[in-house]
Amino acid sequence: MDKPVRRVAIFALLLFFGLMVQINYVQGSQAEDLRTDSNNSRQFADVFNSPRGQISAGGEVLVTSEPTGKDNPKYGRSYKDGPIFAPVTGYFNGGATQVERAYNSLLGGKDKRITQQRWFDTFIGKPADGANVELTIDPEAQRTAYQQLKAKTVQGRRGGAVVMDVKTGALKVAASWPSFDPNEVAPQTGEKGAKKLEQLNEGTGVVKPLVDNALSQTFPPGSSYKTVTSAIAMQELGIDISSTIQTGQLILPESGRPLPNSHDSGSCAGTAPLRGAFAESCNTSFAKMALDMGIRQLSQGSSKFGFNERVQLEPDMYAAESDVPVSYTGPDGKTIPTGQDGTARSGIGQENVRATPLQMALVAASVANEGKIMSPYVVQKVRAKDQSELYNASPEEFKQPMTDDQAEQLADMMRAVITEGTAKNLQGMRIAGKTGTAEQGQGNPNARWFVGFAPVEDPRYAFAVMTEGPGSGGGDAGPVAGAIMAKVLKK
Repeated sequence: MDKPVRRVAIFALLLFFGLMVQINYVQGSQAEDLRTDSNNSRQFADVFNSPRGQISAGGEVLVTSEPTGKDNPKYGRSYKDGPIFAPVTGYFNGGATQVERAYNSLLGGKDKRITQQRWFDTFIGKPADGANVELTIDPEAQRTAYQQLKAKTVQGRRGGAVVMDVKTGALKVAASWPSFDPNEVAPQTGEKGAKKLEQLNEGTGVVKPLVDNALSQTFPPGSSYKTVTSAIAMQELGIDISSTIQTGQLILPESGRPLPNSHDSGSCAGTAPLRGAFAESCNTSFAKMALDMGIRQLSQGSSKFGFNERVQLEPDMYAAESDVPVSYTGPDGKTIPTGQDGTARSGIGQENVRATPLQMALVAASVANEGKIMSPYVVQKVRAKDQSELYNASPEEFKQPMTDDQAEQLADMMRAVITEGTAKNLQGMRIAGKTGTAEQGQGNPNARWFVGFAPVEDPRYAFAVMTEGPGSGGGDAGPVAGAIMAKVLKK
């Protein structure tokens, strides 16, 4: 080969090599950035053209992608027992919520952990298979919780339940009533699904089906919050389980009105050890503790349990913020400090105190786990189509709001609620806890709570149950908790 031809050949090879490098760079290194660029309209068309990964729990497949037989969407989404698991799975229809959103790139096969592993598929334009997500949820316990909430919640109102492994933070139950069926808004439903989504978003009355009542809605915790008040008072006021405290009448300092107890006998007759006041839920005792500490100390102490912040469960998946406000916004839009009367009522979980069932389960977890709270989560593992592990949850400590000794004292107080206090009807159910019956204003039913742990002597799980209706926490929410925990403890 003569010299000029050789030079041209070498130059052509260099150009070819440069082109191949550029193609590899664009299709490999830049593929994800180009795919998600806001100016790329194909991302919205392509989202339904390949199957998403499965979502499963306890070895049971809950969510799958199915061919539709159409050009668009090519794949739909199928949810087994959709309303039961919706608070955790969420829905997917291009937009997404809950786990469907938190693990969207993995489920859709777009995550770099998949595309870099399957680089040749990316190079030739073949979409990578979506990864499969395994939840921490106990399917049978979740079904039991859903059915119990449905049966015990008054019509047109709400109920929520959470169960958490206190040693790891894994949620075993996150159930809500009412709920919605993600199948009704899945990709294959088209325009009909879009209209249904609008209806669900609007809701009826206080019921907003897209806002689940386990993780995403707050309620006044009532006397179940006395667990938090007690823990803070142990630290700030120097009391303990055997300290004698006032349990008789309390006159609110601003209004001059008495704050009532549910009864004025037994431990609530005048003075009693903290254990007795807690077991019989004497309002005046915990209201006075709050007054002695002040609203700022009560709020700051509550923050140690997770109040006053949004608790993260997974990437881009947060619970609603539970609050112990030091002020509130008045009708004229002005900020009004929480007064003395409001501080007293805050100490018993009323006034403007609000909590999710998840938050109250975290409180119970601190009691059951030597004063420590583990970070809550709902996804245990993510596996690629070839079963290689892409993610495995690693338990992490979230908060430590109290000492081991203080936690053990509170655990004993929760056991006393069952043996001699406001939830004697729950004896034999292997659970301990604190009742709560919160008033929600004229014309609204009570928020009925039972918050605690199981088994009684060697706690493994923390739970919180809330149902709206007439009656009490011990009489109505307590049996729901007992039924749920009976299913959990079978494992």
